Amino acid sequence: MENITARKQAEEALKESEERFRVLFESSPDVVGQVDLDLNFIVVNQMVQSVLGYERTEELIGHSFLDLVDPSDHPRVLEDARKLLETGVIRNIEYTFLKKDGTPFPGELSASLNLDLAGNPKAFTGAIRDITARRQAEEALKSSLEKLHRALDGTVSALAATIETRDPYTAGHQRRVAQLACALAQELGFSPEQIAGIQVSGFLHDLGKIAVPAEILNKPGKINHHEFSMIKAHPQVGYEVLKGVEFPWPVALIILQHHERLNGSGYPHGLSQEDISLEARILAVADVMEAMVSHRPYRPALGIKQALEEISRHRGSLYDPEVVEVCLRLFTEKGFHFE
Repeated sequence: MENITARKQAEEALKESEERFRVLFESSPDVVGQVDLDLNFIVVNQMVQSVLGYERTEELIGHSFLDLVDPSDHPRVLEDARKLLETGVIRNIEYTFLKKDGTPFPGELSASLNLDLAGNPKAFTGAIRDITARRQAEEALKSSLEKLHRALDGTVSALAATIETRDPYTAGHQRRVAQLACALAQELGFSPEQIAGIQVSGFLHDLGKIAVPAEILNKPGKINHHEFSMIKAHPQVGYEVLKGVEFPWPVALIILQHHERLNGSGYPHGLSQEDISLEARILAVADVMEAMVSHRPYRPALGIKQALEEISRHRGSLYDPEVVEVCLRLFTEKGFHFE
């Protein structure tokens, strides 16, 4: 006689485990299957019917996994299979899959390596997920974001045009300041997202001039102290107008600070050094450069050479030295010019 209680318990445990696996295998919303090391199907669940259009699971047994993938993705499949042998798992790999009738659809594969009792590779088990709905949602979101960006760009352009109608002598000033500021930011290693914020700030930096009488903006002679005080208020006015707008960037703050200077001699708050944001320091150099090379009611254009001499002479005192250095390089070595 032999007591086989332990063996029976092990058999029952194995049977329960196999049943749990079978339930998970068949109830999965994804196509779940196992292929040998040559990528030929050993077993696959019933989802091949609804996802891939096969009438019976037997249709795939013995056939290659590559039959389900667009030929253009075959090299990647083989490379990923090699990685799977090395790492034991791959997750969320996207391929273009093919239904039985040849219809392509976007799918995602996750798979793991199966080992035998000796620890040697024997098969791959994986799941294919149809991500068509997700892709459609992503495209819809992308389209919506593009519409929002176009609306934002249109609003910014309209505001900039409104300012220019009151100050026709500086028409194009904000656009050119934005152009140079973006070039400076790019040279300084700003990300595309940060550069987009610089561009919007450049387009709107003189928004506060809507509060300055047009006769002062267009005055051909020298302005008096009272008139200059009104002009000096325009960064604060621009800030007050825009501070409630939820831009993805600190546009209102950049506009508020673009006339501040490193030595504290700027306005409206006499900030100095690191209290002034880097974006505002960039905008300050771009603003001075464009203003000096352009015609104004009270003086003719001074030219690039004189403008570069101005920012060079005051680097470190009025203007950020690194920004000045980059500006000099843009004009003297890289051929930058205002458009």
